[in-house]
Amino acid sequence: MKHKPLPIGVEDFKRLVDNEYYFVDKTLMIKELLENKETVNLFTRPRRFGKTLNMSMLQRFFEATEKSNAYLFDGLKIAAYPEYMAYQGQYPVISISLKSMKRASYQEAYFEYVKLLSDEFERHEIILQSDLVSEEDKLEFQKIKKRIAEPKEYNSAVKLLSKCLQKVYQKNVIILIDEYDVPLENAYHEGFYDDMTNLIRSCFESALKTNPSLEFAVLTGCLRVSRESIFTGLNNLKTYSITKNKFSQYFGFTQEEMKEILQAFSLEQYAGTIAKWYDGYRFGLTEIYNPWSVLNCIDSYLQNDMVACEPYWSNTSSNRIVKRLIEESNERTKSMVEELINGTPIHTQIFEDVTYGTIDVNQDYIWSFLLFTGYLKIISCETIGDETYYDMVIPNVEIKSIYKNTIRSWFIDHINRDSRTDILESVIHADAEKLEDLLCTWLTNTISCFDEQENYYHGFVTGLVSGFNGYMVVSNRESGNGRFDLVVKQRSRWHHAAILEFKVVEKYNQMTKACEDALKQIEEKDYEASLRDEQYENIAKLGICFCQKRCRVRSGGVDHFDY
Repeated sequence: MKHKPLPIGVEDFKRLVDNEYYFVDKTLMIKELLENKETVNLFTRPRRFGKTLNMSMLQRFFEATEKSNAYLFDGLKIAAYPEYMAYQGQYPVISISLKSMKRASYQEAYFEYVKLLSDEFERHEIILQSDLVSEEDKLEFQKIKKRIAEPKEYNSAVKLLSKCLQKVYQKNVIILIDEYDVPLENAYHEGFYDDMTNLIRSCFESALKTNPSLEFAVLTGCLRVSRESIFTGLNNLKTYSITKNKFSQYFGFTQEEMKEILQAFSLEQYAGTIAKWYDGYRFGLTEIYNPWSVLNCIDSYLQNDMVACEPYWSNTSSNRIVKRLIEESNERTKSMVEELINGTPIHTQIFEDVTYGTIDVNQDYIWSFLLFTGYLKIISCETIGDETYYDMVIPNVEIKSIYKNTIRSWFIDHINRDSRTDILESVIHADAEKLEDLLCTWLTNTISCFDEQENYYHGFVTGLVSGFNGYMVVSNRESGNGRFDLVVKQRSRWHHAAILEFKVVEKYNQMTKACEDALKQIEEKDYEASLRDEQYENIAKLGICFCQKRCRVRSGGVDHFDY
């Protein structure tokens, strides 16, 4: 059965319709926006949840063009409302995306900003042919288009363009600013946040705050605009975050839309698996699926790939903030991350005004940031006095995998900076008491993924004993009558080797017996057989048991062989 192509990565509404991609109809957002009558609208959603496509839809609907775009909306939901279709193609539109300003330095980001302004001015060259625009404004227009303007002229460029367009079309202007906070997030990580904040403020404040040529504006980003840091005194701003119910169904896929998508591609049997991986978001009162991951997953099913459900979103969104959280976390934060990974809700307040610049001010702000950027979801709330507290969990399997993988990479980076020689020596010489102390110290100082049980601890110890010159670490190999957990052995001298068998228990009083069972297993299954065949002279045997952040080690001694 032939299906419509999937619009993976397609963010131009016209291209999507013209090329007959599969389309989830969000056009009633236009109706609601017109009914709303707000001057400046900010929609905050996580990355890859359809913000850019919706902005393209708005541009194609409202912008006055030489060739009408009305046909793009034939048969779509908005077409059922002729009173709103009357607005199609009636306004000059300024459309700017700040995605390209993600650069390594402020100078590079500023250059990119100058370029995108030049491109937008060039798109509106009709201004230069109009007798309604003054020669003075045309001269300044030309300087910005040619990228030879002074910095102060770029600061008021959007307002100038609005003024000129209003004169040419005799109608106020619609301003669309997509991903306004991408350069702010990048600047936060790269170390020039204050400079970028000043640039964004100076460039857009006049266009949105004191602009008589403005009909209305729409901004998108992950976080809300902080009036104190970005648009001081912007009293006409209305923010629609993920905690608000209005417009909640227009970003991401709703439950009903998911049902229609799966039916369209004959994949209904995978509904439960897809929900487990990519459902779980809640915008206002609406249950939402991650659209980017859903489309990629459906494509994998249609291609008969071996594995369809993967963490697609983690490959497109910056996880640097999660890594920073883990690296800089205090004991309380570390404990809360562990609770989240293990499925336990965290209980905390939400701060709507959190910005990249305020994350370091208060450790509690990080949970608000993770919520608004898609790494947490609200499941309930309660108001105590004048304060509201929220219970939040990790939304789905995909996001949990991001936490786990970030923790693993942080752990590997962290242990590579520390001396682990004592651990290796304790293993090779079967010094159970010393090894137990060292492992307990490491467990206390790192973040655990208890829900992985033995796999987590296996990887934990493997990381600690790996990377030493002259030694090899072998995991889960057959030897004797079974498969050992871990073997550490010298590469070329064949003097020393060690067999490690792991156990995980739920209660502390079970740990000693579990260690003895591990040693017994090593003997009964003759795990040292392959090492004897390789003629290792000294083979240590260790039974290691874990219970959350506690560890117990028992040694079976060292067998000595004289070949």
